[in-house]
Amino acid sequence: MKAYDLVVIGAGIVGAACAEAAAGEGLRVAIIEPGPIGGGSTAAAMGHLVAMDDDPAELALSAYSLRLWETYSNLPEAEFNRCGTLWVAREPSEMECVPAKIARLAAAGLQARIVDAQELYRLEPQLAPGLSGGLLAPAEAVVYPPRMARYLVERACAQGAHLYAGRRALALTADGVRLDDGSGLSGPVLVTTGCALPELLPELPMRPRKGQLVITDRYPALVRHQLLELGYADSAHGDAGSSVAFNVQPRPTGQLLIGSSREFDATDRTVSGALLRRMLERAFEFLPVLRDLQAIRVWTGLRPATPDGRPYLGAAPQRSDLWVAAGHEGLGVTTALGSARLLMDLILGRTAAIDPAPYAPARVAI
Repeated sequence: MKAYDLVVIGAGIVGAACAEAAAGEGLRVAIIEPGPIGGGSTAAAMGHLVAMDDDPAELALSAYSLRLWETYSNLPEAEFNRCGTLWVAREPSEMECVPAKIARLAAAGLQARIVDAQELYRLEPQLAPGLSGGLLAPAEAVVYPPRMARYLVERACAQGAHLYAGRRALALTADGVRLDDGSGLSGPVLVTTGCALPELLPELPMRPRKGQLVITDRYPALVRHQLLELGYADSAHGDAGSSVAFNVQPRPTGQLLIGSSREFDATDRTVSGALLRRMLERAFEFLPVLRDLQAIRVWTGLRPATPDGRPYLGAAPQRSDLWVAAGHEGLGVTTALGSARLLMDLILGRTAAIDPAPYAPARVAI
């Protein structure tokens, strides 16, 4: 049985970041991935690097991770595009929350400023008439998640990690993990399998939350910023069976990525036609020009959602040498690097840069 200092199960963006961070610490690392690297939720993600501030713990992890992403801002593999995020207000009443939002971001070390209606249309002339203004976070960006996950795994392997490609972790054992070919690996284990987490750790509840995305043909410079409605968090954090919100993202290719939808308890990957229409109609309300564009692809993905919306980051409860990094819902790309650093600090017994308590898996274990 081969022994490692850390066995990482899963090579999505979070697992890849954890493996790279562990290898960078000089640990002997194994990575187990049955499918393509970054081929699950990571492949279906929009790739936005955005600070969500409705929950203090979510903001702390997002802000920490956004600072770490700056290391990769000039990396071709990341396809890093600092387009900024423009939060859009439909009604004057929505503008009332903007100063408090700016203050929360500033307290976390993040830059944002208020945008009045006149500037809103100067920044994005294609927006629907009659909007009230918004908030601009100019430093935020988008990346291409699957390619970044592959880069992180390649970097981990260059530092000595071993990739068990095409292998599945069937069960956790007293001293490690058993693979589907009958072999075993020994050492501390880190489970980063997202929606599949309960297969190995049934005591940690996880609900898949299905989302759908549409990408258009190339329309360079039609939209310059990532656009979100100020009510986006109500959709992202709500517990409704299904919800939609306006979110459009310009890609470096000139294409536009259109979201977003959320649907609980739908575990299939088929397109939900009715919800897709709702999502697109919502986008058309804010950006009417979208009606005239050619869509070239629609796809779905499953976001791993914990009961309280915060990821599991830390030691698995009542188990020895077992760690978890999963349940990031729609912020896995944003928070991957911060999650990895936080896990490394915990595993190596160091003081973490941010308080790890809000993410401890024991808080919701069954």
